[in-house]
Amino acid sequence: MADNENRLVYSTETGRIDAPKVTPQRPEGDGIVRIQRQTSGRKGKGVCLISGLDLMDNELDKLAAELKKKCGCGGAVKAGIIEIQGDKRDLIKALLEAKGLKVKLAGG
Repeated sequence: MADNENRLVYSTETGRIDAPKVTPQRPEGDGIVRIQRQTSGRKGKGVCLISGLDLMDNELDKLAAELKKKCGCGGAVKAGIIEIQGDKRDLIKALLEAKGLKVKLAGG
């Protein structure tokens, strides 16, 4: 049996015992920013995933807002990865390289 099947769920002294909260781990950056195009699970709509940025959440939000404004499209920040709608890899690469970051186009 797995450990999660043997955990205590109720105690007569304290009542219901909730499972410990698990926060998603942010991917570790290696100094290279990777831009990947992805369409799976998005009904054929493509997005550019920007990963490998070693920034705090508020700085990541500011960068995402700037990229969305310059690209003229929407996007989001999820688990330390910036998602920009549409296939704007070349424009995003130019913008990030202008900020002095090392950028690679990943995937197909």
